[in-house]
Amino acid sequence: MGPSPRSTLEESPQAAREVRRAIGRCKKGDRDALRLLYERYAGNVYGYIRSIVRDDKEAEDLTQHVFLKLITAITKYDDQGVPFSGWLLRLARNVALDHLRKRRPTPAEEVFGADTQADDVALHRASSLRTALVSLPYEQRKVIVMRHLVGLTPPEIASQMGRSESSIHGLHHRGRRALQEELRRLESAPATAAT
Repeated sequence: MGPSPRSTLEESPQAAREVRRAIGRCKKGDRDALRLLYERYAGNVYGYIRSIVRDDKEAEDLTQHVFLKLITAITKYDDQGVPFSGWLLRLARNVALDHLRKRRPTPAEEVFGADTQADDVALHRASSLRTALVSLPYEQRKVIVMRHLVGLTPPEIASQMGRSESSIHGLHHRGRRALQEELRRLESAPATAAT
Protein backbone atom coordinates (compact mmCIF):
# COMPACT_ATOMS: atom_id res chain seq x y z
CA MET A 1 0.00 0.00 0.00
CA GLY A 2 1.18 3.54 -0.77
CA PRO A 3 1.93 6.48 1.45
CA SER A 4 -0.66 7.28 4.10
CA PRO A 5 -3.30 9.72 2.85
CA ARG A 6 -3.01 13.27 4.00
CA SER A 7 -4.81 16.37 2.83
CA THR A 8 -3.21 18.35 0.03
CA LEU A 9 -5.26 21.38 0.79
CA GLU A 10 -4.25 24.40 2.78
CA GLU A 11 -7.02 24.24 5.41
CA SER A 12 -6.00 27.41 7.22
CA PRO A 13 -4.02 30.56 6.54
CA GLN A 14 -1.32 29.21 8.87
CA ALA A 15 -1.06 25.97 6.86
CA ALA A 16 -0.92 27.97 3.62
CA ARG A 17 1.93 30.09 5.02
CA GLU A 18 3.74 26.93 6.12
CA VAL A 19 3.46 25.48 2.61
CA ARG A 20 4.63 28.74 0.99
CA ARG A 21 7.66 28.85 3.32
CA ALA A 22 8.45 25.20 2.58
CA ILE A 23 8.22 25.85 -1.17
CA GLY A 24 10.61 28.81 -0.85
CA ARG A 25 13.08 26.76 1.21
CA CYS A 26 12.77 23.80 -1.15
CA LYS A 27 13.63 26.06 -4.10
CA LYS A 28 16.89 26.80 -2.25
CA GLY A 29 17.66 23.09 -1.85
CA ASP A 30 16.42 22.55 1.72
CA ARG A 31 15.77 18.78 2.07
CA ASP A 32 13.75 19.24 5.28
CA ALA A 33 11.33 21.44 3.33
CA LEU A 34 11.06 18.74 0.67
CA ARG A 35 10.32 16.21 3.44
CA LEU A 36 7.55 18.47 4.78
CA LEU A 37 6.01 18.74 1.31
CA TYR A 38 6.31 14.98 0.88
CA GLU A 39 4.57 14.29 4.19
CA ARG A 40 1.81 16.72 3.34
CA TYR A 41 1.12 15.68 -0.27
CA ALA A 42 2.44 12.14 -0.86
CA GLY A 43 -0.86 10.44 -0.02
CA ASN A 44 -2.79 12.44 -2.58
CA VAL A 45 -0.06 12.14 -5.21
CA TYR A 46 -0.03 8.37 -4.69
CA GLY A 47 -3.84 8.15 -4.93
CA TYR A 48 -3.92 10.22 -8.09
CA ILE A 49 -1.13 8.24 -9.78
CA ARG A 50 -2.75 4.98 -8.65
CA SER A 51 -5.96 6.03 -10.41
CA ILE A 52 -3.97 6.46 -13.63
CA VAL A 53 -1.62 3.44 -13.62
CA ARG A 54 -3.93 1.09 -11.68
CA ASP A 55 -1.07 -0.70 -9.93
CA ASP A 56 -0.05 -0.22 -6.28
CA LYS A 57 3.66 -0.92 -6.70
CA GLU A 58 4.03 1.25 -9.80
CA ALA A 59 2.11 4.04 -8.05
CA GLU A 60 4.51 3.85 -5.08
CA ASP A 61 7.56 4.00 -7.36
CA LEU A 62 6.13 6.84 -9.41
CA THR A 63 5.20 8.81 -6.29
CA GLN A 64 8.85 8.62 -5.22
CA HIS A 65 9.85 9.69 -8.73
CA VAL A 66 7.55 12.74 -8.55
CA PHE A 67 9.21 13.93 -5.36
CA LEU A 68 12.68 13.32 -6.77
CA LYS A 69 11.68 15.34 -9.81
CA LEU A 70 10.25 18.02 -7.53
CA ILE A 71 13.77 18.82 -6.30
CA THR A 72 14.54 20.51 -9.63
CA ALA A 73 11.03 21.18 -10.96
CA ILE A 74 9.90 23.25 -7.97
CA THR A 75 11.85 26.25 -9.27
CA LYS A 76 9.24 26.44 -12.07
CA TYR A 77 6.34 26.78 -9.61
CA ASP A 78 4.98 30.30 -9.33
CA ASP A 79 1.72 30.81 -7.44
CA GLN A 80 -0.57 32.61 -9.88
CA GLY A 81 -3.95 31.56 -8.55
CA VAL A 82 -3.37 27.83 -8.95
CA PRO A 83 -2.67 26.11 -5.62
CA PHE A 84 0.59 24.21 -5.20
CA SER A 85 -1.42 20.99 -4.77
CA GLY A 86 -2.92 21.41 -8.26
CA TRP A 87 0.50 22.14 -9.77
CA LEU A 88 1.98 19.11 -8.01
CA LEU A 89 -0.81 16.85 -9.25
CA ARG A 90 -0.19 18.08 -12.80
CA LEU A 91 3.48 17.11 -12.35
CA ALA A 92 2.34 13.70 -11.03
CA ARG A 93 0.01 13.26 -14.00
CA ASN A 94 2.85 13.97 -16.43
CA VAL A 95 5.10 11.45 -14.66
CA ALA A 96 2.35 8.80 -14.73
CA LEU A 97 1.53 9.40 -18.39
CA ASP A 98 5.23 9.31 -19.36
CA HIS A 99 5.45 5.97 -17.57
CA LEU A 100 2.42 4.61 -19.44
CA ARG A 101 3.82 5.80 -22.79
CA LYS A 102 7.03 3.84 -22.17
CA ARG A 103 5.00 0.68 -21.58
CA ARG A 104 3.15 0.78 -24.89
CA PRO A 105 4.29 0.71 -28.51
CA THR A 106 5.21 4.06 -30.00
CA PRO A 107 2.38 5.49 -32.14
CA ALA A 108 3.22 6.46 -35.70
CA GLU A 109 2.63 10.16 -34.98
CA GLU A 110 5.49 10.10 -32.47
CA VAL A 111 7.78 8.49 -35.04
CA PHE A 112 6.82 10.81 -37.91
CA GLY A 113 6.35 13.98 -35.86
CA ALA A 114 3.57 15.49 -33.81
CA ASP A 115 0.82 17.60 -35.23
CA THR A 116 2.01 21.07 -34.20
CA GLN A 117 -1.40 22.57 -34.91
CA ALA A 118 -2.94 20.20 -32.35
CA ASP A 119 -0.18 21.12 -29.88
CA ASP A 120 -0.92 24.84 -30.37
CA VAL A 121 -4.63 24.25 -29.75
CA ALA A 122 -3.86 22.28 -26.58
CA LEU A 123 -1.53 25.05 -25.31
CA HIS A 124 -4.20 27.68 -26.05
CA ARG A 125 -6.85 25.69 -24.20
CA ALA A 126 -4.57 25.12 -21.21
CA SER A 127 -3.78 28.83 -21.05
CA SER A 128 -7.47 29.73 -21.37
CA LEU A 129 -8.37 27.30 -18.59
CA ARG A 130 -5.78 28.88 -16.26
CA THR A 131 -7.11 32.35 -17.11
CA ALA A 132 -10.71 31.23 -16.54
CA LEU A 133 -9.84 29.60 -13.20
CA VAL A 134 -8.10 32.75 -11.97
CA SER A 135 -11.21 34.79 -12.86
CA LEU A 136 -13.39 32.79 -10.43
CA PRO A 137 -14.05 34.02 -6.89
CA TYR A 138 -11.63 32.35 -4.46
CA GLU A 139 -14.09 29.90 -2.85
CA GLN A 140 -15.57 28.79 -6.19
CA ARG A 141 -12.07 28.26 -7.60
CA LYS A 142 -11.05 26.31 -4.49
CA VAL A 143 -14.09 24.01 -4.77
CA ILE A 144 -13.52 23.47 -8.52
CA VAL A 145 -9.84 22.62 -7.95
CA MET A 146 -10.60 20.33 -5.00
CA ARG A 147 -13.34 18.53 -6.93
CA HIS A 148 -11.83 18.21 -10.39
CA LEU A 149 -8.05 18.35 -9.89
CA VAL A 150 -7.65 16.79 -6.47
CA GLY A 151 -10.65 14.48 -6.85
CA LEU A 152 -12.33 15.06 -3.49
CA THR A 153 -16.03 14.37 -2.99
CA PRO A 154 -18.44 17.14 -1.92
CA PRO A 155 -18.58 15.82 1.69
CA GLU A 156 -14.75 15.78 1.83
CA ILE A 157 -14.60 19.34 0.47
CA ALA A 158 -17.23 20.47 2.97
CA SER A 159 -15.14 19.00 5.77
CA GLN A 160 -11.95 20.64 4.48
CA MET A 161 -13.58 24.06 4.11
CA GLY A 162 -15.72 23.89 7.25
CA ARG A 163 -18.94 24.42 5.27
CA SER A 164 -22.16 22.51 4.71
CA GLU A 165 -22.34 20.04 1.86
CA SER A 166 -25.22 22.01 0.28
CA SER A 167 -23.08 25.19 0.23
CA ILE A 168 -20.30 23.21 -1.48
CA HIS A 169 -22.79 22.01 -4.12
CA GLY A 170 -23.86 25.63 -4.67
CA LEU A 171 -20.26 26.88 -4.97
CA HIS A 172 -19.45 24.01 -7.33
CA HIS A 173 -22.48 24.67 -9.53
CA ARG A 174 -21.88 28.45 -9.70
CA GLY A 175 -18.14 27.92 -10.23
CA ARG A 176 -18.66 25.50 -13.13
CA ARG A 177 -21.20 27.81 -14.76
CA ALA A 178 -18.86 30.83 -14.38
CA LEU A 179 -15.95 28.77 -15.70
CA GLN A 180 -17.95 27.70 -18.77
CA GLU A 181 -19.01 31.30 -19.44
CA GLU A 182 -15.43 32.56 -19.15
CA LEU A 183 -14.17 29.79 -21.45
CA ARG A 184 -16.86 30.75 -23.99
CA ARG A 185 -15.76 34.39 -23.73
CA LEU A 186 -12.17 33.27 -24.33
CA GLU A 187 -13.41 31.18 -27.30
CA SER A 188 -12.08 28.04 -25.68
CA ALA A 189 -15.26 26.31 -24.50
CA PRO A 190 -15.22 22.53 -24.83
CA ALA A 191 -16.99 21.17 -27.88
CA THR A 192 -19.99 18.93 -27.34
CA ALA A 193 -20.90 16.06 -29.63
CA ALA A 194 -24.02 16.49 -31.74
CA THR A 195 -26.77 14.00 -30.96
